[in-house]
Amino acid sequence: MRRHYQKTSLYKNVTPEDWNDWKWQMANRITSIEDLEQVLSFSPDERQDINRGLQRLRMAITPYYATLMKPDDPDCPLRRQAVPNILETRIKNSESRDPLHEEKDSPLPGLTHRYPDRVLLLVTDQCSMYCRHCTRRRFAGQTDQALSINKIKMGLNYIKQHKEIRDVLISGGDPFCLPDQRLEFILSSLKDIKHLEILRIGTRTPVVMPQRITEELCTMLKRYQPLYINTHFNHPTEITAEAELACARLVDAGIPLGNQSVLLKGINDCPYIMKKLVQRLLQIRVRPYYLYQCDLSEGIEHFRTPVSRGIEIIEMLRGHTSGLAVPTFVVDAPGGGGKIPVGPQYQISNSSEKTILRNYEGVICTYTEPEDKSHTCRNCGICEDFPEYEYRGLEQLYREERIALIPKSNVRMKRRAMNNEFGQA
Repeated sequence: MRRHYQKTSLYKNVTPEDWNDWKWQMANRITSIEDLEQVLSFSPDERQDINRGLQRLRMAITPYYATLMKPDDPDCPLRRQAVPNILETRIKNSESRDPLHEEKDSPLPGLTHRYPDRVLLLVTDQCSMYCRHCTRRRFAGQTDQALSINKIKMGLNYIKQHKEIRDVLISGGDPFCLPDQRLEFILSSLKDIKHLEILRIGTRTPVVMPQRITEELCTMLKRYQPLYINTHFNHPTEITAEAELACARLVDAGIPLGNQSVLLKGINDCPYIMKKLVQRLLQIRVRPYYLYQCDLSEGIEHFRTPVSRGIEIIEMLRGHTSGLAVPTFVVDAPGGGGKIPVGPQYQISNSSEKTILRNYEGVICTYTEPEDKSHTCRNCGICEDFPEYEYRGLEQLYREERIALIPKSNVRMKRRAMNNEFGQA
């Protein structure tokens, strides 16, 4: 195991026992410019810029992650994710405090219910490191502590009362900043709710504080299957021996691991960087799951790329590496529209007889459609498990006798209504 802390005098007297203790890592996070100056070099102007960036989101960098950064390179991809920047103070008109409308879809503090069958449960606003591209910066780090047990119990009660919920994503902040006992209370309480089918946890600790993934934690988590964990590697440099060990412990405990990267300008917006990242992830048994277009949160314009850049990256992955390594590129729609997959177009045209397709090499081929295109319901009864109140979006056209879905704001419909009122008058 590499001892990164030997790279800087700030940690020269730290024992291996302390360094590998996640509680020591949390207690010794870099939160001030004075401490940051001991691991990174920057000019007086950069110091001032960092100070101004701190006005938007507090800083916290684990000693482990700090020693992975290049001390003399302001463009270091890890440094840019961790160190405040004056660009965070420049708010664009297109940006908003809560671009995904998590709060508008929140019936209770710490709980978001957007999709019909699943909820987001925020159990803490604390992270081991506050990423500068954080989409939830309105919430993360505000108190740097866990939500109260009463608020968590309110969320648990809501989930218990809504039997349509089958899937709970535990997030924050970072749930793995909680002590094992508090985390187990949440998991065991959710496990007792009979209509829940799966539990999920979103965490970045395997990346920024792999010491948190202890054998004791994994033994506890193993009791609450089916449990899925998504983590957040953005750059190949983040995959260290320590991170690999953390992921191995989780996978060996029977917990499937996925990865959710964010497409970040100047950090991973290169097909070859992303290709190296996803291939390394598979080597450490982490499945690339999502590649997110950077959200429209306040102060992170400088991280955003055009959507076309993400499509280009997927184009360079599909066919050029294992299908398992290709994540789904999504835009989390502003206004709470949810995740919308975006990608290269491989279908060129289609008719009732043929569909014309292209592959990653540009080869164009024809798929012949079947002569009998009819579909007959087999009356298997599975659809009866999904009650009508869940019909949403295009499902309404498939399952109901409707011929169109029309937005309430449609001008033509408003004009019809006005005409009807005029005729009645």
